Amino acid sequence: MTDEIAVGVVGVGHLGRHHARLYAALPRTRLVAVVDRDPERAAAIAAEYGCLALRDVRELIGKVQAASVAVPTLHHREVAETLLRGGVDVLVEKPMAPTLEDADAINAAAVETGRLVMVGHTERFNPAVVALARAVHAPKFFEVHRLAGFTARSTDIDVLLDLMVHDLDLILYLDGSDPVSVDAVGVAALTDKLDIANARIRMKSGCVANLTASRISVERVRRVRVFQPRTYLACDAVERTVERYALVRGADGAPSIEHEHLPVEPGEPLGFEIAAFVEAVRSRSRPPVDGEHGRRVLELALRLRRAVDESMAS
Repeated sequence: MTDEIAVGVVGVGHLGRHHARLYAALPRTRLVAVVDRDPERAAAIAAEYGCLALRDVRELIGKVQAASVAVPTLHHREVAETLLRGGVDVLVEKPMAPTLEDADAINAAAVETGRLVMVGHTERFNPAVVALARAVHAPKFFEVHRLAGFTARSTDIDVLLDLMVHDLDLILYLDGSDPVSVDAVGVAALTDKLDIANARIRMKSGCVANLTASRISVERVRRVRVFQPRTYLACDAVERTVERYALVRGADGAPSIEHEHLPVEPGEPLGFEIAAFVEAVRSRSRPPVDGEHGRRVLELALRLRRAVDESMAS
């Protein structure tokens, strides 16, 4: 018996093609097929990585043990449910779904079939964020900025589900408690959905998070600042750096600020994410970002959207 995991990718557009590339290079993993509604695109990716090109997700059933779902968010539920009920573990790209009803249906299918669901919050696997997480203890305040240039991709969802969702995952993960109050504002500038938003979230722990996300910026910014007792942490997820400033006292009791750069390992976040998913499939263990957590992130994002709507109506 071999422990090789047979995998597939559904949707090989901008992001899905990278899933295919990384699966093909992963040890003890075999990329069996890619599925895409564009037959030429599927054929090109399949030829590059020596696998099958399929047009219907149902053709994957019986051929693979696990698959990535990288189709537009609107179709996540349909594709994920089909795979789960066919006995396939799934890695669903973020956001998990457009609605809580869809997210609940995906999780219910996983429970009923005994399959695994992991949600692709890739920033969790960014080596800089991993280094940051190791240094976070009892955070009191988060300041987060995520800015990106405009692209036609993902305009089927707003900036909350497109970009800020990454940081909502990080806040829930790093703080560990639930949000108790939210306030948010935002505007639609280039599309008919929110393109820029700012949110303020108070957690049950007492921690407060201030987040800004924009997909109409001229620069690419991914910065997380954390304030905690006697320590300030600054993470740049683009440059892959983490700095720590800590208040220390010398032998004479005089205070001073100690500054250091925390070690950050090299590597591709999506590659680490896919490796973690495959390992969960192989060991039948709980994925690092499971479906229940993905639902929590989605619930918070939708709560912020309602807060934006209320601010615009007042």
